[in-house]
Amino acid sequence: MAQVINDSLIQRKTKLTQDTTFIEETLGSLNDYVLLGRSGLRVSPLCLGTETFGEQWGIGTNYEGSKEVFDYYFENGGNFIDTSNNYNFGESERFLGKLIAEKRSQIVVSTKYSTNVTASLPNTRFVPNAGGNHRKSLVQNLDESLKRLGIGYIDVLYLHAYGFRTPIEEIMRSLDDSVRTELRGWSRFIALQTRYNLLNRSMEFDLQPACAELDIGISPWGCVAEGFLTGKYTRKSISNIKNKSGRYPSILRLANVKRNWEILDEVINIATEIKKSPAQIALNWILQKPGVTSPVFGARTKAQIIENLKALDFKLTPDQMARLDSISQPKEIPFPNTMFPQIDKLGGGDKIQLPEKFKYAWNLGRNKIYYLSSKSKL
Repeated sequence: MAQVINDSLIQRKTKLTQDTTFIEETLGSLNDYVLLGRSGLRVSPLCLGTETFGEQWGIGTNYEGSKEVFDYYFENGGNFIDTSNNYNFGESERFLGKLIAEKRSQIVVSTKYSTNVTASLPNTRFVPNAGGNHRKSLVQNLDESLKRLGIGYIDVLYLHAYGFRTPIEEIMRSLDDSVRTELRGWSRFIALQTRYNLLNRSMEFDLQPACAELDIGISPWGCVAEGFLTGKYTRKSISNIKNKSGRYPSILRLANVKRNWEILDEVINIATEIKKSPAQIALNWILQKPGVTSPVFGARTKAQIIENLKALDFKLTPDQMARLDSISQPKEIPFPNTMFPQIDKLGGGDKIQLPEKFKYAWNLGRNKIYYLSSKSKL
């Protein structure tokens, strides 16, 4: 019997290495809830972004289309929704407010403040204090978001972008006061939203280690790089979208980098091998990265959300992850990461335990140096 079991294990391993369409493991499902950072807040492993809820920016959909996307996400167990005070000039929050009206207790809502809508809203007088990181902006925008959403509290409030004009002390005091007025307790950062995808891995150098140290959950956005990593664009077709608005300027910037096409080629290769879509590959890669809690993804149509949620239905193998890591290895390693090999050598690091939470960032610097030295010998 033991020999039969051993033989079957050998056969199974052989099948795994020879037939890449055979995938046994999955990443779970939308209702396999995870904790958001060092908090007890339970959220879905994929967060529904609502930048496409509304048509004011020319990249979204109307209320009926938004409802189709939301309903599918919610009916499949999704509970984490992300919006912002400025998405489609407030239309996103208004749409979302209607959609969650009867489901508020079942939904975790995150929104953001800092962006000044009056700076870009047509035929509107510019109001300098309508945006920024300062206390007045926070209080005013939080109040307006609550009104648009038609709810009494926000679950997660993000500072959308640091503007370098408000003292950190003022920001922290204002955020703390806002949390205490709602939850009456200690307040702390529990989540970070930052850009992260196969074309931009800068998060791994400092933000990921910081979040690991502070137990902050990472909810990346831009996971498919404005659609570039979906494979919908080719080197030939990209020329046809010149002089268009919406997301196209971002796509064109990405398309002008030769290396981005090489990364996309590998994404498509793996997608073809295991019969998945490029978007699913890009999302699955992110979902397996250290510290990532719930990537933010968008969908303009029901078909798109159905496709994106299938990223949970499989798990890229270590070999496939390594292939994607290798092709997308950052070319520029910032200081002090470039010093890691020397620090390790001088400090006898190979003989001393390294905390698990820092291994990823540490090895990124070391592997980069090794990668460059290996290439130079070819």
